[in-house]
Amino acid sequence: MSLAGITSYIKNSYLYRVAKSGSNKVQQAFYDCIPNTSIGSEKWQKRIKWVGSEISSPENRLILGVTALMSQPFIDGHNKNVDAETRRVSVCRTIAKIIAGTSTGVLIRYGCIGAINKWSKLPSSVDKLGQKVKLNKLNTFFSPGNAGHDLSEAVKQYRKTLGTILSLFVMSITNFVIDAPLTRYLTNKFIDKSGGVKHDTSK
Repeated sequence: MSLAGITSYIKNSYLYRVAKSGSNKVQQAFYDCIPNTSIGSEKWQKRIKWVGSEISSPENRLILGVTALMSQPFIDGHNKNVDAETRRVSVCRTIAKIIAGTSTGVLIRYGCIGAINKWSKLPSSVDKLGQKVKLNKLNTFFSPGNAGHDLSEAVKQYRKTLGTILSLFVMSITNFVIDAPLTRYLTNKFIDKSGGVKHDTSK
C-alpha cells in the first residue's frame, strides 16, 4: 500500500475520527473559557488601533523592561522566605538581568528592523534627499512581490514583523554571548556598590 493510501486509511478510520472529534471539543472548550467582549466606544477603538500600529516591537520591549524594573526588584526585596543577604543579592541580580535583557532586546530589535527596511526596498523607495533608490539584489532581498507602494501601512507592518522575527533568531545567540556575561558583570557591580561580597552569579 502506498503512503497516500495509508494516510487515507488512517484518516477514514473510526479511531482517528473519534480522536479528532475529542480534540476539537477540547479546543472549543478552551476557547469558550477565554473572555470575549466587543468595544463599542469609537474613541477606545482608535486608541487600541493606534497602539497596535504605532508602538513598535523595540518600544514594546522597552515598556516591558521598565515595568519589570519597577516591580520585580521590589518583590525580591520583600521576600521574607529568605535572609537579608539573599534578598540583597537577588535584587542586584534581578536589576542586572532586566537592564541587560532590555538593552540588548531593544537594540537588536531596532537593528533588525532597520536591516529589513534596507533589504526590502521597492521601486517607489526614495532616500533621505528624496532621490529614488537604485535597486539591487541586496536591498530588494526581502521586498514583497505584491507591494506597490513602500509607504503603505501593510508594507510598514510587514517590515516591522519580519524585523522582529529576525531579531528572535539573533537573540537566541546573543542571550548566551551578550546577555549572560553582561548580567554577571552588572550583578557583581551592583553587589559591590551595595557593600556586599561578590557571589558566583554564573548559576
